[in-house]
Formats: sequence, structure tokens, C-alpha cells
Amino acid sequence: MSGVTTVLSVRDITKTIKNKQIIKGISFDVYAGEVFGFLGPNGAGKTTTIRMLVDLIKPTSGSIAICGVPVGERPNDALQNVGCIVENPELYSYLSGWENLEHFARMLPDVDEARIREVVAIVGMDNRIYDKVRTYSLGMRQRLGIAQALLGRPRLLILDEPTNGLDPQGIKEMRVFIRNLAKAGLSVFVSSHLLSEIQLMCDRVAIISHGSVIAVGEVSELLRRSETTVVWRAAPAERALAVLRESGWHGTVRDADSDPEPAVRPSGAAVTQRAGAVLAPAAQIGTIDADMPQDEVARVNRLMVEAEVDVYAITVQNPTLEDLFLRLTEGETID
Repeated sequence: MSGVTTVLSVRDITKTIKNKQIIKGISFDVYAGEVFGFLGPNGAGKTTTIRMLVDLIKPTSGSIAICGVPVGERPNDALQNVGCIVENPELYSYLSGWENLEHFARMLPDVDEARIREVVAIVGMDNRIYDKVRTYSLGMRQRLGIAQALLGRPRLLILDEPTNGLDPQGIKEMRVFIRNLAKAGLSVFVSSHLLSEIQLMCDRVAIISHGSVIAVGEVSELLRRSETTVVWRAAPAERALAVLRESGWHGTVRDADSDPEPAVRPSGAAVTQRAGAVLAPAAQIGTIDADMPQDEVARVNRLMVEAEVDVYAITVQNPTLEDLFLRLTEGETID
């Protein structure tokens, strides 16, 4: 992308362990000021990839650069630009939040008390920073861990399952918090299994399966490329299905409902009169799922009416990131 600063560049990295190729030529970029989601089923290679990003293990081939600095050649220089939390943050529960930050600050150059106060304000823990960590909720521990990761003024923050174990309110707060970090110019790389949260949180995503990236791009664009499902409730169901196929769209009968909506057919009636027309017997009413664009609905509905199909309801179901994920990974379980 022209005019966009690349903070993390991953090019054709592979990893072979015990003669088995775990990672198979992964490539993607993370840009300045964006939240980038990293999704994959159990065993897809997410954790292995993250470990290579922060130089915990070496790639077999390929390259990783952070802010233009190659991790393989100059790991210390590259990782100065990174803050990272893998799984749960490591904290001293018998110390206060402030004492924890003081301890980690001693390991970093040019991190003084002013910087500690700054990160405390960023994560919104001013009121509890002097309490013992053992009294913190899981969400507060996550925030303190992020404050620790921010001490060194990183340009890239890597978070592995940042909402793991949080209640719904905590998840919402973490999502807003991460979005605010990106608005302030930080790049945030998020690995998560909560697809609905990733859809709300991330600007772009990479989906990994069997060690390969199978899709990467803006969430809105990936979903736009996915097929919309239109749910037709119609009778006779088989005739409605035939109309769909003749108009060029595939449909699947989900069920046949012998009791249509009360507003359509009074209970016990074999047929219903509507505006002078005789409706189909209730046993023929069915629900049909059809993968088709929304702008085709009006045309197909006219064809249904011309074919004497009674359409009781049309529901447009826009694709979600979960739908896209399951389709691309063929239903693999996400970890």
C-alpha cells in the first residue's frame, strides 16, 4: 500500500520441526496504526508464528522485519520496537501494580517514573495501581500486562488472546482499549479465537490453516467478497427451489414446516385465502437457504410470483467473519 508505513513485514517464512514442515511460506504485513487479527484453527501454526516474530524460535527460511530491521540479523535492534504478551502476563502477585512496573522498567533503557505514570494513564489504572496484584481482576491483570509491554515505547504490540477469560463487559472494554491504542498510532497484532470480537476490533486479518495463510485483507473487503445468504420461506418449497436454480442460484431446503406463521394461516386450516388467492397446503412450506447477492432478491422474487410460489418471508443474512473462516478452513475447529 502506497503511503502506508509497514511496521511488521513477514516474507515467505517456513518452519520445519523433526522433518515436518509446520509453517509453509507465510507472508503478510502489519501497518502503522492498525489492529491486525491473526486467526487459525487448532494446530494451524499461530503460536509457532508468534514465537518466530519475537525471535523465541528461528524460522527455517524466509525473513521477518520490524520497522525495517531484520529480526534474523539484528534481533535486539528489531525487538526494541516490540511489546508482547503471549498468553497470560507474567506478574508478581505479592507486589503492587506500580512495583511490578518499576521492576520491569529497570530492565529497559530510558524508562523513568514519568513513563511509568504515562502507561498507567494509558491503561486507565490510576485508581488501583498501588494495590497488590493479587487483588486484581483478570481484566486488570491484562491491562497491567499491557502497561508493562508499553513501557519501552514500542511501535508494535503483539497480544495473544487478550480477551481470554474475560467476562462480556471486560471483553468490550478490552476491545475499546485496543482500538484506542491503534488510534494513537500503535500497531496491534492480535491472535484470538473470538471471531465476533476480531470482526469488531480489527482493521485487517490473516487467516492461517495447515501452516499457510489462505486469506489476508481488510475485514470489510473479505466479507464483501463472501456470499450473502438469502433465506426464503416459501411454498411449494420444491417449486421455489426450482425457480432459484433456473435463475442461476443454488438453494438448499433447510426444513419443511407444517405450521406456517399464524398471520399467514390460522391454526387448523388446510388452505388459506389471501387477497382472493388460494395458498399452498401447509405441508409444502419450506425454508430455503440460497447463496446469492442481495441485489438479486427482487428479480428472483418476481420469478417466484410468476411461478405461483407463495413467498412468506425473505431474510438477508450478511456474512460474518465466522462464516468466512468456516468456509475457508472447511469447518476446522479454531483454538
